[in-house]
Amino acid sequence: MVLLLIVVKGSKAMIAGTALLGLMMLALLQFAKFMDMLSEKFGKLASWAVLLAALISAGNAFVRYGIDWSSNSLLEIQWYMFAWMVMVGAPLVLKLNEHVRVDLIYGKLKGNRPVYVDIFGLIFFLLPVMGMMAYMCWPYFLKVLTTGEMSQNAGGLIRWPVILALPIGFAMVFLQGLAEIVKRVAYLQGKYEMDTHYEKPLQ
Repeated sequence: MVLLLIVVKGSKAMIAGTALLGLMMLALLQFAKFMDMLSEKFGKLASWAVLLAALISAGNAFVRYGIDWSSNSLLEIQWYMFAWMVMVGAPLVLKLNEHVRVDLIYGKLKGNRPVYVDIFGLIFFLLPVMGMMAYMCWPYFLKVLTTGEMSQNAGGLIRWPVILALPIGFAMVFLQGLAEIVKRVAYLQGKYEMDTHYEKPLQ
C-alpha cells in the first residue's frame, strides 16, 4: 500500500514536472517569437538607414561637384547611417541564419548535427562576446551622452546618436542569440519547425 502511494505520488510529481517544463518552453518560444518580430522591426530600420545613406551620399556628391559646396556633417551622417544599418541589422541576419561562417565541416554535417553545432557556438561564443561588448559599450555611451561630445571635425555632428547604435546592436544580437537557442532546443524536441539549411556564400 505504501509502495503504491509512493508510485502514485511519484507519477503525479513527474506529470506536474513535465507540465511545468512544457509551460516554460511555451513561454520561451513566445520570447523567441517576440525577438524575431523585434529583429524584423530593427531590420526595417536598417533598410531605411541604407536608403538614407544612399540619398545623402548622392546629395553630397551633387552639392560638392555641382555647386562647389560641402559640409563635414553631410559626410558624418553617412557614417552614422552605416553604423546603424550594420548594428541594428545584425540581429535580423542572425535570425535568418545568414551570417557568414568560416565553414570547414558545418556544410557537410547531416541530420541534427548542424543544430548542435549552432547551439554550441551560440552559447560559448556568440552570447559571451555580445554580452561583454554590450556591457562595455554602455558606459561609453553614457559618457558621450552626458558630456555632449561633438565631432572634432569643423561642422561635425554630436556623437551620442552613433555611439548608441553599439550597445543597442550588441544587446539585440545577444537577445536574438538566446531566441535562436530556444528555437533550436524546441526543434530538437519536435516542438518547433525551422529551416536548418545553410547555403555557403558564393566565393
